[in-house]
Amino acid sequence: MQRIYNFSAGPAVLPRDVLVQAADELVNWQGCGMSVMEMSHRGKEYMGIQAQTEADLRELMAIPAHYKVLFLQGGASSQFAMVPMNLLRGRASADYLNTGEWSKKAIKEAKRFGNVNVVASSEDRNFSYAPGQDAWRLDPKAAYVHYTPNETIGGVEIFWTPETGNVPLVADMSSNILSRPIDVSRYGLIYAGAQKNIGPAGVTVVIVREDLIGQCMPAAPVMFDYKTHADNDSMYNTPPTYGIYIAGLVFQWLKRQGGLGTIERRNIEKAQVLYDYLDSTQFYRNPVERADRSRMNVPFTLHDAALDEAFLKGAKERQMLQLKGHRSVGGMRASIYNAMPIEGVRALVDYMREFEKRNG
Repeated sequence: MQRIYNFSAGPAVLPRDVLVQAADELVNWQGCGMSVMEMSHRGKEYMGIQAQTEADLRELMAIPAHYKVLFLQGGASSQFAMVPMNLLRGRASADYLNTGEWSKKAIKEAKRFGNVNVVASSEDRNFSYAPGQDAWRLDPKAAYVHYTPNETIGGVEIFWTPETGNVPLVADMSSNILSRPIDVSRYGLIYAGAQKNIGPAGVTVVIVREDLIGQCMPAAPVMFDYKTHADNDSMYNTPPTYGIYIAGLVFQWLKRQGGLGTIERRNIEKAQVLYDYLDSTQFYRNPVERADRSRMNVPFTLHDAALDEAFLKGAKERQMLQLKGHRSVGGMRASIYNAMPIEGVRALVDYMREFEKRNG
């Protein structure tokens, strides 16, 4: 069966090898006579799957032993609340960087639990850049510093790790986790929804330093306390078992590719192919400052918005889907996560060039 090139921002393209293996194991996982989605989460088969999934993620990201890995539900949006509930720890405020729509959502939610100090914002230029740290107004008494290193909608990515001293650094890595190596030890907490670079929607990964666990707000629901999940190996309630299984297959696929260093080189190459073409023409435009251009999400506009529908129709005819930009900004967006092959990016550029010749 022919596969299309899926440029969706999430749920996003998965590695074909992972889908083939999952299909092969769907009815009868490794000869046990049942599907993973039928297994008891307390049974030895599933517990082995989850343990291996965590071990592979720890290896890929070189996660230190004094960090807990939690497999939760509720998406990154639940983490907008869980982070302040757990990390304010009696302090009055937290620091937040505002670089786009997902930062704004995190800030809005955090204000329900304490004061928010916006250390810097790029809203003055329509979220088209990332403020350098020299412009940040950090509060040394803040409970934590929160930022979104990749803004999925605006296509802005921060490639450097902020310096926050003794204040824990928190990152929403939903759309760029596993796309390049990072030093986990420089973070207090990392969280990510799965549906971009990890697996299907339904799993949320939280990587949290152990000393930040156990000081949740007293009135918080039990399910919103990281300690609840850390103490129960993410099995206080039934975890999203099938999603965790698929995530585990993705982690194994990443290891077979050579790890995150190899994946980063591929992602740089893919992004360069698309950005080089965008920079060579006046027909299309990318709004983001070059130093801050995302490798994962590439928004662009046509010189005449009246051509948008024709562009999308032609792309669909060529088996390239989900290129329409987010409703809040319009235009186009090509999401080129880890599982997008470079052939897909080249096919997109060939089509963009052809469309320009016919309509420019």
